Amino acid sequence: MRTATATAAAVTTALLGVGAAAVAGARYAADAALRPEPGRPLPGGPRLSVHSTAPGRVVLTLSQPSAGGAPILSSLRPGTYGLDAPGVHAVVGPVLPGADHEPDTVVRRLLAVTHGSLDPGTRVTLTPQVHLGNPRTALGLDHADVDIPGELGALPAWFVPAAWDTWVITVHGLGSSREHPMVVMPFLHRQRLPVLDLAYRGDLGAPRSPDGLGHLGESEWRDVDAAIRYALRHGARRVVLHGWSTGAAMALRAAERSALADRISGLVLDSPVLDWHATLRALVAARRTPAVVLPLAVLAAEGRAGLRADRRAPGADPGALRVPVLVFHGPDDTLAPWGPSRRLAAARPDLVTLRTVREAGHGAMWNADPAGYEEALRRFLTPLM
Repeated sequence: MRTATATAAAVTTALLGVGAAAVAGARYAADAALRPEPGRPLPGGPRLSVHSTAPGRVVLTLSQPSAGGAPILSSLRPGTYGLDAPGVHAVVGPVLPGADHEPDTVVRRLLAVTHGSLDPGTRVTLTPQVHLGNPRTALGLDHADVDIPGELGALPAWFVPAAWDTWVITVHGLGSSREHPMVVMPFLHRQRLPVLDLAYRGDLGAPRSPDGLGHLGESEWRDVDAAIRYALRHGARRVVLHGWSTGAAMALRAAERSALADRISGLVLDSPVLDWHATLRALVAARRTPAVVLPLAVLAAEGRAGLRADRRAPGADPGALRVPVLVFHGPDDTLAPWGPSRRLAAARPDLVTLRTVREAGHGAMWNADPAGYEEALRRFLTPLM
């Protein structure tokens, strides 16, 4: 009897130990997935090797499909992208279909090497963040460095002035920084629209959130609200919110909750995060979380981010929309599935326009088709100026 009792106690202790280890592992994975890494590519994306460069071209590894199962290889995606590595940044254009190459490589147009050098063997990530620096150094656009009073402290932003009194407030998303929205700044400047490009809590130079974690826009939207207040105090009559990824979720939240929502004339949502559970699962899985721990880690991430089951995700109530919305999204986004975007557009065809962008990764709708993106944006913004 004593032996059986001792054995049962040992088994119970072991099981408790395994359970505690699983909980600790889930908590660690959840915090890692939610911890902001401003300006660094999202985890899980395939890394490519530089094989060689020549004037106007770079030879890269032919990548494998991403962990999310996107049907197109990242190295073959159409359009314009950044190549990112520690100490290195370059800009590449489309694949050069007629160029000679080995079966396991791809040749893309090399548009610029903006930092460092693309030496053979350099491991790089294809990223939608094309520009480094600030609007003046990267684009030749005059701008002012401004501080926006936020609830946690001063939020740095770039203001690019222009003639109209409708301002566009740009809000980056996961795996990027306020340098990402510079891809649309030249277009917006040609339309004579002032741009306020925001760095929010957790970004470099901005205050940290109290727990040091990101919340997929659920608390960060209040920094967008602060940017709206700043714009209205400094000459804007109305604003358009243009957000990517979680920045798009923040824009929707501001339209739903801000006391100044009546001064928002439109929303542009690029790769919006509208399904918390799916995005958190993708973020946690990208950290190579063991499959047995994954459900617990996702649950822990939801709790840590304050995304309780009784809270509605952004855009969950299509009837609450009051302004025109332009959504850029597509089926190859494995971080923020486009199903909720399709449902939102179907529920409010009077206000929501969905522009489907194929063969584009998360946050890369402009990159895949710059001309088409900007034409859709022009048509949307013209009545709102």
